[in-house]
Amino acid sequence: MDGNELYRKVILTISGNKIVKWLSIKYGRKLAGRFIAGDTLDEALDEIERLNEKGILVTLDHLGEGIRTLDEAAGYREEYLKLVEGISKRGVESHISLKPTQMGMALDREQAYENIKQVVRRAKEHRNFVRLDMEDSPYTQATIDMALRLHKEGLTNVGTVLQAYLFRTEEDAKHLIKAGVHLRLVKGAYKEPATIAFQLKREVVNNYKKLVKLHFDQGAYVAIASHDDHIIDWVKVFAEQSRIDKQDYEFQMLYGLRMNDQAALAQDGYRIRCYMPYGTMWYPYFTRRLAEKPANLMMVLKNMFK
Repeated sequence: MDGNELYRKVILTISGNKIVKWLSIKYGRKLAGRFIAGDTLDEALDEIERLNEKGILVTLDHLGEGIRTLDEAAGYREEYLKLVEGISKRGVESHISLKPTQMGMALDREQAYENIKQVVRRAKEHRNFVRLDMEDSPYTQATIDMALRLHKEGLTNVGTVLQAYLFRTEEDAKHLIKAGVHLRLVKGAYKEPATIAFQLKREVVNNYKKLVKLHFDQGAYVAIASHDDHIIDWVKVFAEQSRIDKQDYEFQMLYGLRMNDQAALAQDGYRIRCYMPYGTMWYPYFTRRLAEKPANLMMVLKNMFK
């Protein structure tokens, strides 16, 4: 295990500590604000307009996961329906991202499906696209099944996410590409055991490249979600050598990170989409951002001491 992987596991472990969580929520909201567009939908829509002016596309995520009741899930469903309407009314360039557990997947999968189906159907009415975010491994198959089921019911304006650190992902990608499900590729941000996931960075990167190449070979559109310069540069070169048009794939990065680089990619003619979260349930998202690399934590600590 290399140093970065050890760092990531330590952060994800201590973030689950109740005392650490309480302190972070009490004092960390201002620091987390770098990664979050605002508490309200209107604040998020204002920020989308600002990014669109720079040529940056967006996928908007209303924060929330680990719910305890189906009433909570229904509340998030209603918020997402407002979100879809808000995007349409403001005329901004933004897709929608949501977490299946936020809609009740851990409580009642059929009810979660119905909640998500309502959001996807409303998005289709407004000619928009919904991405089912991928969470930790207990929900991998259920999320894939949900995306496929929606497609079979004619709701093809929905895609999902695959994580390069899971052993199973190559076969999942082949199956989903064949079914016409658009994918976002990520390395993976959850703590997963060595029995199901690559543990070394070089193994994850190699698998990531294999997944990108698989899409390009099949002529399938793919969202390349990475801040890794090695991966980004490799994609640019490989796509150019393979005569793949810049409009046939997109890069994705997180809100609050490398915003100047996102604007530069847009200026160079690449499709770049910013994953923008908003809302008050920011703690789980924030800790995963800190866990991704030491530089994120150092940035937060620097601001804290200021």
